[in-house]
This record gives sequence, C-alpha cells and structure tokens, in this order.
Amino acid sequence: MKILEHRALRGPNYYSRYQAIFMRLDIEALETRPSDQVPGIVEHLTGLLPTLQEHRCSVGRPGGFLERLARGTWAGHVVEHVAIELQNLIGFSVGYGKTVDSYELGIYNVVYRYRDEACGLAAGVEAVELVTRLFAGDDIDIEAIVTRLKEVRDAHVLGPSTASIVAAAQRRGIPFMRLDAESSYGQLGHGHRQQRFQATVTCRTNLIGHGIAHDKDWTKRILEEAGIPVPRGYVCHSLDEARETAREVGYPVVVKPLIGNHGRGVSTDVEDEAALANAFAAAVRHNEAVIVERYVRGEDHRLLVIDGKLVAAARRRPAHVIGNGRSTLQALIDAENRDPRRGVGHENLLTQIHVDEQTHRLLAQQNLTLDSIIDDEAVVYLKPTANLSTGGTATDVTEDVHPEVTYMAERISRLVGLDIIGIDLLAETLTRPLEEQSAAVVEVNAGPGFRMHLSPTHGTGRDVGAHVVDMLFPDSEDDGRIPIVAVTGTNGKTTTVRLISHLLRQTGRSVGMACTGAIEIDNHVILRGDYSGPQAASIVLREPTVEYAVLEVARGGIMRRGLGFDECHVGVLLNIASDHLGESDIHTLDELARCKSVVIDAVGESGTAVLNADDPRVLASREWARGDVIFFTLDPESPTVRAHVRDHGVAFTVHRDHIVMRQGHVEAEIIPVANAPITFEGLASFNVANALAASAAAHALGLGIADIQRGLQTFHPTPGQNPGRTNLIDAGGMKVLIDYGHNVPALEALSELVCRIPAQRRLCVASAPGNRRDEDLFSLGAQLASMHDVVFLCETAPRGRPEGETVDLLRQGAMSVPGACRVETIMQESQAAAKALDEAHEGDLLVLLVDDVEGVLERLRGRRFLPSHATHDTPGDRP
Repeated sequence: MKILEHRALRGPNYYSRYQAIFMRLDIEALETRPSDQVPGIVEHLTGLLPTLQEHRCSVGRPGGFLERLARGTWAGHVVEHVAIELQNLIGFSVGYGKTVDSYELGIYNVVYRYRDEACGLAAGVEAVELVTRLFAGDDIDIEAIVTRLKEVRDAHVLGPSTASIVAAAQRRGIPFMRLDAESSYGQLGHGHRQQRFQATVTCRTNLIGHGIAHDKDWTKRILEEAGIPVPRGYVCHSLDEARETAREVGYPVVVKPLIGNHGRGVSTDVEDEAALANAFAAAVRHNEAVIVERYVRGEDHRLLVIDGKLVAAARRRPAHVIGNGRSTLQALIDAENRDPRRGVGHENLLTQIHVDEQTHRLLAQQNLTLDSIIDDEAVVYLKPTANLSTGGTATDVTEDVHPEVTYMAERISRLVGLDIIGIDLLAETLTRPLEEQSAAVVEVNAGPGFRMHLSPTHGTGRDVGAHVVDMLFPDSEDDGRIPIVAVTGTNGKTTTVRLISHLLRQTGRSVGMACTGAIEIDNHVILRGDYSGPQAASIVLREPTVEYAVLEVARGGIMRRGLGFDECHVGVLLNIASDHLGESDIHTLDELARCKSVVIDAVGESGTAVLNADDPRVLASREWARGDVIFFTLDPESPTVRAHVRDHGVAFTVHRDHIVMRQGHVEAEIIPVANAPITFEGLASFNVANALAASAAAHALGLGIADIQRGLQTFHPTPGQNPGRTNLIDAGGMKVLIDYGHNVPALEALSELVCRIPAQRRLCVASAPGNRRDEDLFSLGAQLASMHDVVFLCETAPRGRPEGETVDLLRQGAMSVPGACRVETIMQESQAAAKALDEAHEGDLLVLLVDDVEGVLERLRGRRFLPSHATHDTPGDRP
C-alpha cells in the first residue's frame, strides 16, 4: 500500500464536522484481495488489538467491525480502524472514521478523528505498515509500534497543566488555538476577547511578580519583611561563603541555586562541610549564585493560589521505596517503576524514578548502596525534593488547611503579585497555624505545575484548570468568541465579503477580513495574496483588536484543511456552479454543493445560515443548515421564500426596484437598487444578489435597516473598495471594466452588464487557471468570444499543464463560436493588456479579466480617467 496524501483537516470539512485526518491511500494489489481471503486475519488482528472488539462500524453494535472483517472488507477500511485504535492505546479517545471509494480503482479516501495532530498522522503511517504486514501474514511487534507513538505523543502533546486549562475552557465552549506546536503557548477565545497563556503563566501574569518568584533571595526578603516565616540564609558565590553561612545559620542546611526549578541542583539536610562541598558543586552547575539556608524539618506542602484564592493544597513526599527485608534497594526501585501509574515525563499519574547523583548522595548519607537489603517497612528516600517530575508522590490535603494558613497563602500571592502562584511550605501539618509549629515558606513558583492537584497519588483530584478559565473569563456566559461570518459559493464571494466588512465598519466595528486578494485588519491591508483558506482564518482570529471576522471560504481550503474554525455565527452560501470540478474527488455539482455546505453546517445553534433561494442546489442544502435561515432571492414571488416569510422567517429580495426585507406581514424598504453603486443601477444582477446576501448577513449580525442602507450607499465598485471586481473606469474616452471572472457561470453573469454598457467595440484580455478540465477551458473560450469583438488570450497559471496548453484550449473554444470575433494569443498577461490598451479607442469597452490588477491600474494611470460610478472612495474605507 502507498499513502498518496496525508494531512490534518483542522476544522469542519467535507467528511466530518470535526477535525480529522485525511489519507488518500492506494491499496495497490490488495484491491483484489479483501480481508475474507486472508486466513486467520480476525484472530491475528484481535490478538494484537483486542480492544477492536469495541468498534461498532456500520453494523452498529460492539464487534461490528470484526464482523465486517470476517465477511470481507478492503485494506483501506482496516487501516481506518487500526489508526483509530492505535490512538486510543496511547491515551486519546477517538471513535469516528469513514473510508470511501474514489473515482480511481484501488484508491480510497480514509478519514479518522484525532485529538493531537502529530499523533493522528503518525498513527495513520503506523496503521498502513501494520495492515500491510497483517495482509501478508508477517509478524507484527505491536509494543514497538505503541512505543513509537508514545514518543510522538510526548514530543507534541500538551502538558497536564495546559491540558487541564484547555479542557476546562472547552467545557465552557471557549475555543482554543495552539500558537506554537513546540510549546504550550496557546490562545483561548478569538479576536479582542482572547486570553493567551503558556502553561500556567497567563497574559495577566505580572512581570515583576514573575521576576520575584524566579529569584529565591528576592522572594525571601519580601516575605521576611512581611512577617512570613522563611528559613534563615544567604546568597553565596563561593564555597568559602557557603561554609561561613552554614556555620552561622547552623547545620543541617539546604543548598540550592538562586534561580532554578523542578528541584534541579537542590540538596537538603546537608549535615557537614564535606557534604556541603558536594551540594555547592551540584547547585553551582545550574546558577553561579547559590542559596545556603537553615534546613527546616517538616512535611513538604504545595499551596496553589489562583486569582487571589487558595484552590488546592497537596502534601508531597520525595521519591522513595519501602523495604521488605528481602529485596535490594535496586530491586525495590525497579518494582516501584513497574507500577503502571508511573510513566515517562508527564504521561502518567506518577513519574519513573531515575537514580542520579542526588540519589547516590542521599544513599551515602544513610550508609546505603543500591545493593543494600532494606529492612521491612523501612522508608528510603531517593531524592532531596518532593517534585513529582523526579518521582515524588502527592496527597491532596485541600480540605485540611487551617484558615490562618489559607490567609497567609492568599496574602503571599498579593505580596508577590502573581495571578497564579505555587507556594512551597515546610510544615508539620496544615491543620494548625504556622506559629504553633516548625514551619517556613521555602520558595514560591510562578507558572506552577498542576499535576499534583489534578491527579494526586492519594486523595481527591482538583479541577484547578477551571479556576484559571474562570479568572480569565469571569462572566460564566462568556465563551470568548467573536462573531464569525463565513462566505462561500462559486462566484461573488470576495465582493460579498468586502461588502459585509464595509457594512460593519460603517457602524464603528473593528473588522478582520480575509478574501481572495488580501487580509485586512481594522481597514489596513496586512497581507496580500489569496487568503480564502483556513490559514487566513487563523491569522484573523489571532488578531487582538478584531471584533468581527468576515472570511471568504473557498472549495480548496475546505478540502485541503477544513475551515480553520469550529463554528461560525453566520454562514453564507451564494451559489453552486461548475468550477474546479475534477479536483480533490469533486466531480459533480452535487458533490461541490456538499463541499460548500460545510460552511452552513458549521453555523452554531444560535447562528444564521444565509441561503440563495434562486439556486436549486443551495436550496437543497438547507438540510445541512444549523441555526436560523435567512433567504435571499431576486424573485419576490418565489414560493419557497413566500412560505418561509409566512412562517415568520426573514428574507431579502427586490420589490418595486427596492432592496427590501420581509418577515411575516412586514416589508421594510432598505434602499432603491439604483442607489447601491455596485449594482450599476440594477444592470449587474449578480451584484444585486451579492448586495442581498450581504444585507441578510448584516441583519443576522444585528445591524439595523439604517446601518445597511448607509453601507450599501457608500460601497463603490472601485479599485479602492473592491479591487478587481467589476471596477468600471473611464479612461481617455473609453471604458475599462476590470473583473476576475474565470469560469463560465461568472462570465455569463458578467455578460449581462457588458452587453448593456454602450460601446463601439468590446475588447477583452483573459486567461484561466490550467487546473480546470479541458471541457471547462473550451467552454470558457467560447463564452469569451460570444461576449466580445476582440479577445486577447494569455496564460498566467498553467498549474501542471505544459506551457501553452491552457491558452490553446481557450483559443479552440473561442474559435468554435461563429461570428466576427477576432482571437489573438499573447502568452504574457502584461503584454496582452498593453496590446489591448494600445488597440482600444474612444468609445470602446475594454474588459480586463486579469490577475495583476495593480499592474493594469498602473498602466491606466498614464491616461486621464475617472471612475464611472463614483469619483472617490468613502472616507475611512480605503484599503
């Protein structure tokens, strides 16, 4: 078998409303060998993965997949289920998958859910290798496969602290974006409502407080001056200073680096100068400044304060073993590490115990070696600190904290100035005030780990991640989302997106817009190019000033990566027409309609789907629509729309030459069609439809009639406001129409306007992307010839075709149209545009269907020209 394509779909997509892995798989010779032709395959596979018994598959009951396997199914289907189960084995609960035929024999589209992208992709690769060996009857080392996947998981998965915050946010419906695949840096919410964090350091964490916690001596001075008990000690820069300090404060002492974490370089209960020298050497390896302080006897406790409130407390004990009178110390350590609760890093409840220099030092203090037999019930400590990351254990004692201790912890958080703080306290117990016992605060931690509180070795786990989310989003109804408007369809997407953005901006909203052409933030172009995919959505939603996101969604982005967001407030489906057929296994208009309907399927339950009632396939896609539905139509008598309005649904249409909104028995006039500049006084019916769609979306967002009216009146078909989309310009006595029509339906719509503009001759410069079907390119050429007297054909994007093939197909189509149209081929777009401009005369109409709009405009600047329908752009709305 061979993987042809393999990628993550990071949001709602053609195959699933949820994120999934897409694999295009060629099963090669196994196409003729289904599973029922492989002796013993069920027994072999269930021996490797016994939990496959839980897979229901299409049968709908546990064991359903194994029944299919026994009856006979294809290797791609088996890969799907194995990829799912391998993820379950490494701790990710996933269940959804589907495998569908493609239009090519032996090639299947395999889709399965994932939780972590890297693990999902790795599981797919491992599944293909496993199933290949399974069908061949070869041996399979399932333990090695799982080990490799765990390594991928540990390298990419969120740590337990971060994961707890993300899980708490998602329970409240707050979206999460991972901002750095290599770290725990993430964003909760979108746009101006976002909150960012890294592990347990948030965007609200005080920088000074973080610095104080990082410097142990600074911390001690602040706490000591505030009357909080701390161990006596000093910062030392040499072993002689350390010896002097130890003599002054008295042995035993603690030696630790001034700046450090996770117990690195820390030595406790240092009892003499020889041990001090070793401890100082261990500490200085981590920081040149070393703290030597009086050792305080007592249990090690961690107090966690979030947003000024104590939310959890744990008693920690260093990694240790308990003797049985028979086993060596090494054997006891090995037995402890076989505890299934212990794993590598943070993968399990506990961490494996590793013997290191600190361990040997502690053993030497106890006159022990790894070969010593440990007495029955004797406790041997193996680490100087109680960090879970070094194998320590934790017991939850949150319910046992005395009110005075609680007050002290919350006061420390205020003194240091941290929103999330971990306080390390040595005390005999937390049930009594500190002044009544031997106790001292030994350090505080910015960005403290949550694992000991989430999953203590003993006692009740605490959902401390929820406290962080409640701090960042104190309003329980706040889901951190901004309204997202997603616009899709075959034609008109960019104009509609720009118009919706304009309507919102005219009311003072801060808008992030992405479309074919640019990304704009707060009316500033920040990136130029084709931004109609999920990457653009991510860029806009990360922007801290954005109040509304208006996003163009193209077919390619949906198929390649999904939407890039989990749900939208408004989904707009403009039309379904022939374009891009034959790509990504989309071969029919019905399949294209299903692809486009992903946008309205992603509408939230309280959102709105805006649908074109004049397009039968859009109308049929209503079954996928979530939330409310608003129709738009050029036919005010549409039976479907009239029934919808009678049921108190909302519709936008044209009546008595006005754009109107209807609901129930109410009809509200918004604006005369002729007063909306992009309609060209009603001559461009395709832009009338776009204006209706934009008005419907604006209404769904809460804009009033007056807001919509003002926006429609002030949006002009100029290069400033809608670059490259029906820009009609007077240039030296001739008219120039710049547009981006690159498919037959778009040109058919444009021809209505072209034919109504008075002209002596109609000239055109056009090209087409080479990834269209032959018949589409031929038809496009024919449509161009039927609309114009002279056509200059060029080639801008061969996209896999040999040079000249695309333009030749266009030419063949153009030449097939009987009549007097002259067709000329000039390969370079810039040269074709120059030739057309030289040939056009006063009274002519030059239609430029070009990619390089800026280049054409630069050439036109050499002529005296004025925009035909507006002499300037609206102030404050110039990109």
